[in-house]
Amino acid sequence: MAEELLIDASAFESRVALVKDGAVEELHIARSAGFSVTGNIYLGKVVRIVTGMQAAFVDIGLERSGFLHASDIVPGLVATANRVKGRKASIRDLLHDGQELLVQVERDPIGTKGPRLSTGLALASKYLVLLPRGDHVGLSQKIFDESERARLFNVLGPLAQNNAVGLIGRTLSEGVSLATLQEDFSHLLGLWTGLRETVANALAPCQIFQELPIQTRLVRDLVGHDTSAIVVNDRQIHQRLEVYLNRYAPAYADRLRFYDEAKPIFERHNIEQEILLALEPRVQLKSGGSLVIEQTEAMISIDVNTAGFLGSKSLEDTVYRTNLDAAAAIPRQLRLRNLGGIVVIDFIDMQEAAHREAVLATLREALDRDPAKTQVEGFSFLGLVQLSRKRTRESLAQLMCSDCEQCSGSGIVKNAETVCMEILRTISAEVVSAKAFQIADSGRYVVVAHSVVIDRLLEEEASAFRELASQLEHEVHLRVDSAYRRDQFDLTFVRQTAA
Repeated sequence: MAEELLIDASAFESRVALVKDGAVEELHIARSAGFSVTGNIYLGKVVRIVTGMQAAFVDIGLERSGFLHASDIVPGLVATANRVKGRKASIRDLLHDGQELLVQVERDPIGTKGPRLSTGLALASKYLVLLPRGDHVGLSQKIFDESERARLFNVLGPLAQNNAVGLIGRTLSEGVSLATLQEDFSHLLGLWTGLRETVANALAPCQIFQELPIQTRLVRDLVGHDTSAIVVNDRQIHQRLEVYLNRYAPAYADRLRFYDEAKPIFERHNIEQEILLALEPRVQLKSGGSLVIEQTEAMISIDVNTAGFLGSKSLEDTVYRTNLDAAAAIPRQLRLRNLGGIVVIDFIDMQEAAHREAVLATLREALDRDPAKTQVEGFSFLGLVQLSRKRTRESLAQLMCSDCEQCSGSGIVKNAETVCMEILRTISAEVVSAKAFQIADSGRYVVVAHSVVIDRLLEEEASAFRELASQLEHEVHLRVDSAYRRDQFDLTFVRQTAA
């Protein structure tokens, strides 16, 4: 499939879109006030150990301390003097308060959560990933040719073993010459040597290594054999990418283009409209069916509906075709919206086992094209499919949107009838209170609310309102305030001052 990487850069924001066959597959946004820290390496200091969570909080110099779980600590990296023989190591066996250690950010801060940290460091280049604290050689699972896998293991194995490091061949390492891989490895090894020298003279907390700028990093990570063009609208970034490609990926240097047309680059490729659609919960499928995607704090739920698709053969065929369409579309939506964590998909119930297997196969095939790590479970006894997708940064909605001031993020507000019932109950309680305390002051009651609530009190609920108001010794006035939300009201007593 033909791919293009489009880079829209300005002084206040950078946006990078990966477009396949005219459709946006992936979107990255970095603003001047919130660039990603994923991949950065810090010399941190342990500020708090939480035994119950088997984790520690590490100050790395950011606004919030990072979270380091025991499972993310490389075995043998830190002293285990406190460990009892035969017992699994506790977080206090591995770390102590005030300890300094080198950590890498695996996931950006999200919401109220600080960055997720690991002591398993990784330095990436175009073709390789160096694991300075590793001891194994791995290859991308997307390299399928067995002879090529054998060749790469034969090339990378000696490099890793002779230098006592771990090494991973990325997808783009397939077919790359020995000389290029050795040059890539030498670059990474030199980078690691420089970092170790920096650490020797550093005081925690401080940053030791910063990942490449978003434009360069995404060119490194997303540009591949299928990329036909890398288009950028900023002359300075174009020059920087030109230098980077000529040095590290000369095979792709001729695909770099400078965009200087008057029409904005994202508008030219209709990406602005795609971004707006990616913020909507409902997604139309080609078959006529639809998806409803809901993001919660704990998980992502996706509901598949036939919507307007009626089919032409049978109900089972209609359901099957809708589910197939959904299975192909869901991975793209997860990637475009950058949704991660636990994802639960409610496909429409299918009677035939062969149809369920075909839907799962389509889902897995589409997920294989996603660079983020994913894992898919089969259909549960409730007919749900559960999958997980590695989350490294905020979702598109979290980055671009904030909670609604009307509903505080719940997605619903009380209707006018419900608010009117609350007002009537409040007036009823005031009737009882006024009789008990015998308010003698002159004045009036004032109900302040949204216009739709006041209108309903004067119309549908007028009879009940007049009856309750007549039981009070003072008049009840209704006042509209446009600043009030639809579910907000106040009942106050305004005393009349002497003239």
